[in-house]
Amino acid sequence: MKKFAIAQIASSTDKQQNLKTALTLIKDAKRKNAQLITFPEFLMAFSPAQQTAQELTQVAESVDGAFITALRDAAKTNQIAVIAPIYETSSVAQRVFDTSVWIAANGSVASVYRKLHLYDAFGFKESDKFQPGEAIAPLVEFAESRCGMMICYDLRFPEMARMLALSGANILVAPSGWVQGDLKVEHWQTMIKARALENGCFVIAPNQVGNIYTGHSMAVDPLGRTLADLGESEKLAVIELEMKLVDEVREKLPLIKNRRTDVYAKHGLQV
Repeated sequence: MKKFAIAQIASSTDKQQNLKTALTLIKDAKRKNAQLITFPEFLMAFSPAQQTAQELTQVAESVDGAFITALRDAAKTNQIAVIAPIYETSSVAQRVFDTSVWIAANGSVASVYRKLHLYDAFGFKESDKFQPGEAIAPLVEFAESRCGMMICYDLRFPEMARMLALSGANILVAPSGWVQGDLKVEHWQTMIKARALENGCFVIAPNQVGNIYTGHSMAVDPLGRTLADLGESEKLAVIELEMKLVDEVREKLPLIKNRRTDVYAKHGLQV
C-alpha cells in the first residue's frame, strides 16, 4: 500500500512565500505517513497574464538552483519523495521550461520532465512564454510502483499516457494548473478518468486552486473510481494506493493486450 500526499495550493506571485508553503506541507505530509508528496503545476509562482516573458525568465531557475535545493534538503530531512514543478531556465531567449522535478526521499533528483504540450488553446498561448520539452521522461521506480510524469495539458493527449503505460507505468502523475472556464471542471474530471480507465492505472493529479484555476485535485483508480477530489479550497490529502489493483484490472480488462497493433501499423500508428 502506497501513501501519496496531494497538495492543492494557490500559488502567489511571491516565490519565497510559495517555497515556505511547500516546506510546511512536506512536514505535514510526513507526519501523516505519506511516502511522497506531489505539488501542482506552477508551484514556484503564479504568472499573471500581464507578466511578460522577460519577467518570467527572472523568476525561473535551473534544476540545481536555490528553490529545488531547498526542497531536496526538505525531502532528505523528512525522508519523503517530492514532485515539484518549477519554471526552469532554458537556452532560448525569453522562454522557460514548465518542468516537473521528482526528488527522491534521499534528496537526489530522480527525474526531470519538461512539459511537451503547451497550452495554446481557449484563448491562452503558453508558447509566448514557454519552451516545449522534447522527450518523455523515463519512469520513476518507487517500490512496487512505476510512475510516469505528465503536466496539465498533456492529459488531453492520450498518446502520451498510452506510451507511458506501454513502458510499464502503473501510476500517472500529472501536476496541473487547470484554468477555469465553461465545462472546464467537467473536462478535467473526464480526462483524468479516461486516462486511468484506458490504461488500467492510477492517475494522481494535483491542481492549483484560486487565481484563475479550478481546484478539484484528483486521484482516480484503474477502474475510474474517484479516490479523492479536493474541491475548491487549499488542502492536503493523503490517499492510499493498492498497487495490486492495477494487475487485477489489467487482467480483467486487458485493453493494452487487446490492441490491434497490426492494423494500427498499416495506418502509420505506433501506439
